[in-house]
Amino acid sequence: MAADQTDLRPKPSEAQRLSAEFVGTFFLTLVAAGADVLEATTGRIGHVSRYLAPGFLVTAMIWSISAISGAHINPAVTLAFVVRRSFPIGRAIGYWIVQFAGAVLAALVLRAFFNAAVANGVTGPGQGVTQFEAACWEAMLSLLLVLIILGTSEEEAVVGKNAALAVGLTVALCGLFSSPVSGASMNPARSFGPALVSGHMSDAWIYFAGPLFGALVAAAIAYLIHGPPRDSERKAAHGKHQ
Repeated sequence: MAADQTDLRPKPSEAQRLSAEFVGTFFLTLVAAGADVLEATTGRIGHVSRYLAPGFLVTAMIWSISAISGAHINPAVTLAFVVRRSFPIGRAIGYWIVQFAGAVLAALVLRAFFNAAVANGVTGPGQGVTQFEAACWEAMLSLLLVLIILGTSEEEAVVGKNAALAVGLTVALCGLFSSPVSGASMNPARSFGPALVSGHMSDAWIYFAGPLFGALVAAAIAYLIHGPPRDSERKAAHGKHQ
């Protein structure tokens, strides 16, 4: 009976979906950029904690909002689902707007607390790394992340909350092994918010071009591996109640 009642729950409204994406991206940016800001200002966070924290946050958000919005919380992920034809472009535009808005608000909160130190939350190429190299690196990391997301969404047994661990661990591992190259953002919204608020926009294109290109390549590889999207992928993209 409980299962039947769950199945009969009404679909989330568009406002609920957009609110979930806004909140998810807000907290992802607050945690990811905030860890960088706190490390720069206090020196008490540490490399491992800085990159485990966003991975934990992504895991928690998938657990809490995936049934509502699919828990994209990343414009590159939304793009991949659109290219895979498992998510409508009209809904995607709304997702992109609130994802960037959530990231900007998170950066404004960080500025309210830490003033100009919010600039430490801006992602950029590492020492000796060119912008082009950083963009290529972001593309490769994003390809990996999105491929994991699409792959888990194709498996009925791990759709939604059961994919949280795989996705969260991928976010963490990318930061742990490669953050000195590009900051391991893999998320245009997370990078754009602090860059806009701090006025450091010179590297912003890297975190649009890299993750979005990586998402496109991941969608192509997913087609080679999995073929056209299954119902499980559509469910993952939209949330449990489509």
